[in-house]
Amino acid sequence: MPTIALEHVSKHWGATRAVDDVSFTVASGGLVVLLGPSGCGKSTTLRLIAGLERVTAGRILVADRDVTDLGPARRHVSMVFQSYALFPHLSVAENIVFGLKVRRVPRAERQARLGRVADLLGLGPLLQRKPAQLSGGQQQRVALARAIVAETPVCLMDEPLSNLDAQLRQEVRREIRALQRKLGVTMVYVTHDQAEAMSMADRVILMREGRIEQDAPPAEMYARPATTAVARFIGTPPMNLLPLAPGARGTVVAGTDGPVVLPAPIEGLLVGLRPEDLRFGPRGLAARVLSVEYLGADSIVVCAAGDSGYAEASAATTFAVRQPGSAPLAPGAAVRVAWAPEAMHLFEAASGRRRDDLLAEARRTATPA
Repeated sequence: MPTIALEHVSKHWGATRAVDDVSFTVASGGLVVLLGPSGCGKSTTLRLIAGLERVTAGRILVADRDVTDLGPARRHVSMVFQSYALFPHLSVAENIVFGLKVRRVPRAERQARLGRVADLLGLGPLLQRKPAQLSGGQQQRVALARAIVAETPVCLMDEPLSNLDAQLRQEVRREIRALQRKLGVTMVYVTHDQAEAMSMADRVILMREGRIEQDAPPAEMYARPATTAVARFIGTPPMNLLPLAPGARGTVVAGTDGPVVLPAPIEGLLVGLRPEDLRFGPRGLAARVLSVEYLGADSIVVCAAGDSGYAEASAATTFAVRQPGSAPLAPGAAVRVAWAPEAMHLFEAASGRRRDDLLAEARRTATPA
């Protein structure tokens, strides 16, 4: 049984559709991440679940109970904000139990819950400090403790790690995921960081312009993006999307004479190729190196398809190749780039929709490079 269900939920401000006909469910004990760029509607969706915004249309259910018209206090959800929202004049202990005190939970029960949460998050030695005396990671733990101490079945998190440095974000996201599994809490987590989404989520819901582009487990979203928007957002670097055009022997990358992607000449398609699925070799797509970025464990080589020089290269013809270690290539070098047939993805250029029907034929007839 789903703990959270959104049914055709919309939120409009005049002509602006911040959330537009969104439907999804979150299973009990699951962790779902709302992912997408700024302005895509993910935080607004979270605020609608919390009751901090009123829906324009649709229904929201929590634990099989319609909460669409209920205030935040009656929805039995807790929330961790991006800003932590700690009271600077209160101690850590007072910040954690503040909500319980407002709800008139008996003092003995407040202290018992505080002790359990402090032990769980390692906050015992910090209970008498003020927020200004804490590091960013410690403040984040206090905000998390305040949500956990409420003992609600649902916890909502709105970009809680965005104020932390990269190394600390990695540590805290592991702690949040381990804690969520240990407590069995149902969690909806908002982020624009795909690394957080891919490493933490049971399911990722990628949003764009107020709508859901794809709702899938992380591995499926990476391996089979439903649209070009998903393909461009997931992956570092993201998937290369190269325009196709009819050639002498079939459909090829535009501006080149091969290799053949489809045996029949078809217009209006894009071929998707992940940088890590490409390799340099004696045959394949003719290209010219534009730049090499050495990252230590690997290198990102940016190339231009066809025989175009550096000055003539456009965004449509450029693509990235991820190579292990250092790539001994200089800008301007002529190269050949190959890929396995099963590494290809096909999309409609106009709609961005995935074309698995054509992909099956492409993979069956392609010659391994």
